[in-house]
Amino acid sequence: MGQPESVLILGGTGQAGARAAALLRQWHPALPLTIAGRDIDRAQRVAGELGAATAVTIDLRRSDLGLPADRTYSAVIAALWDDHLHGLRYAQHRGLPYLSISSGLVDIAPEVVAGAQRANAAPILLAGHYCAGTVVLAALHAARRFDRIDTIRISAVLDELDTGGPAGRADLRRWSTATTAGLVRRDGVFTWVAGPDAQADVRSTDGTDLPGRSIAIPDVPSLALATDAPDVRFDFAVGESVGRRRGEPVSFEVRIDLEGTGRGGAPISRSRYLVHPAGQRPLTATGIALGVERLLGLRGEAATPGIHTPEALIDPAYAVERMAETGAAFIGAPGDS
Repeated sequence: MGQPESVLILGGTGQAGARAAALLRQWHPALPLTIAGRDIDRAQRVAGELGAATAVTIDLRRSDLGLPADRTYSAVIAALWDDHLHGLRYAQHRGLPYLSISSGLVDIAPEVVAGAQRANAAPILLAGHYCAGTVVLAALHAARRFDRIDTIRISAVLDELDTGGPAGRADLRRWSTATTAGLVRRDGVFTWVAGPDAQADVRSTDGTDLPGRSIAIPDVPSLALATDAPDVRFDFAVGESVGRRRGEPVSFEVRIDLEGTGRGGAPISRSRYLVHPAGQRPLTATGIALGVERLLGLRGEAATPGIHTPEALIDPAYAVERMAETGAAFIGAPGDS
């Protein structure tokens, strides 16, 4: 394929956007990037560090994003909350792929409807999953040895100092305001849980239990429908990470518990931690960069028009390789077979 136009990264000066841009520069040195933010000086600093990148200011309250009419792009990446959906509509009107990471399960409906109304306009990648879909991909990679999956439980710890800056904290507040209930799949039925049913301890790699709860997150339907597992749950705790308890920088950890049967029909289980010594940001950035690759056809075929989720586009084995390059690792959990 020929060289694409520049990738427009809304929120490209933020932690997730800037780090994703750095990964794209590393993986695809000639790929043009446009760092878009409200502060032009900051955008210019990020673009200057990347090389082969430009900087622009944007206004998310405007349908044209405040960009000149003659500017052309290859994709629009919303590494922030696109509250007016002007980034999405900008992409749709120009037939450009679009990726978003801040629309949680309770607020993806406008994006889904917009995509359905213009199903042939361009691909939309809804990556409002934990760490932009990398946890789902890691779980699917761990599931490869199973013939049948009966139960999936994801248990995540987010350090309160690792929420991703002002935009990330705003996302957490918005999601918690929308609902305090969690979504699980129980006996094959997607069910809302609240109160004691939603509460669960989340155990860290050092054995520390943190109070957590089931949350409404796209990872649950993504994993349930990708594996046909009848029981799926995602529990989430915010607290001090193992790294910080050791006097080190904030760290990242997610426990992935799988139960089912192996190729011969014998019951098996697998428990693994996905960990990163630098917190959630490298994995979130990796999820964004992987999505851009597939949307543009930089790896494999370009995504077709319509609504997509990370696991529908990205090979889990390849995703895990990319995660490992950033310093992520799998470690066994007690009781793993």
